[in-house]
Amino acid sequence: MSAFDKYLHGVIVRAMDEARDDGSATIDAHHLLLSLAADQGSTAQQVLASAGLDRAAVREALDREFEHSLSMVGVSPASYDLPGPSHVSQQPKMGASARLALERSFAAARKKDLRSAHLLLGILQAQIGTVPRALALAGIDQAKLADRVRQTLISQEQ
Repeated sequence: MSAFDKYLHGVIVRAMDEARDDGSATIDAHHLLLSLAADQGSTAQQVLASAGLDRAAVREALDREFEHSLSMVGVSPASYDLPGPSHVSQQPKMGASARLALERSFAAARKKDLRSAHLLLGILQAQIGTVPRALALAGIDQAKLADRVRQTLISQEQ
């Protein structure tokens, strides 16, 4: 098992824990983003932190996106005593958005050259979904952040 394979396994395990905490039956791209933001010292975490996105800020942006989505259908979490997430008994499976993010990550470089920033770039390349909505609501320019990741990858290659 390569160093990146071990790293990826750790990212997915943390994302699985995030999914469980959310009561989700699937690991989605936003769970991967939370996992990367919590990975102290990785390039992905450093790029996210430079944009003001530590794990807590990502969680806050995701919570804001959830509230915004509810408000679009006329539900205000402040008006209702909504129950917390129910914990699933089964291990969360890889969801479509996470699979697509990983596929985009793997397409960005040869396997031996993959780094945490490639995972982040794969997540940031999504144009629709929870992550783009959450970043937009947090005032983060997703395209600029993706460009910052690309520039970081280029500087690491030199």
